[in-house]
Amino acid sequence: MVTPNLTRTLILAVLAATVLAIQSACGPQAPQPVSAAERKAIADSIQKLVTKAYDLTAPNPVQRMMSLYPANGPVYSAASGHISTTRAELEHQIGEFWKYVGSNMRNPKWEWTAMHVDVLASDAAVMTASYRVPHMTPMNMQHVIAGAWTAVFVNRGGRWQIIQEHLSDVPAAIADSAARAQMQH
Repeated sequence: MVTPNLTRTLILAVLAATVLAIQSACGPQAPQPVSAAERKAIADSIQKLVTKAYDLTAPNPVQRMMSLYPANGPVYSAASGHISTTRAELEHQIGEFWKYVGSNMRNPKWEWTAMHVDVLASDAAVMTASYRVPHMTPMNMQHVIAGAWTAVFVNRGGRWQIIQEHLSDVPAAIADSAARAQMQH
């Protein structure tokens, strides 16, 4: 015989099961572990993207550098004591750098002195790298710019993109003295 208490208990049990099923289907999922092979593939992909974007022998350097960032949405970049929060601001900064510095470098060669990629998840990674760019000035003097760069990458639509970064320049006097010492040996 079905009593009102049994009916209520059955209804509550079905309701609780339904809520749990909806919650598990729609709720946040635990991140899936990333295998060693996947980590290596992601790290290699990011390293190749960055190296290609900063190949100073290829044309359109500003366009290539900007290819690392999303077409829309915020992009947070801290460099030279300034923070930009939009793609347009960042593109202006990179364009100004290229106009006043990059275009005046003769025979520049971007050298990655270290590059580490920490894969956080299948769609997120952080790259920390150091670089130097030995070149000749327009007056045929040896010069080097150098620094360190940390960038947060996310994979959106199958494409790795930088959403946040920080660049630190090595002071010119230190970079130049290191370049002179290296070129004398």
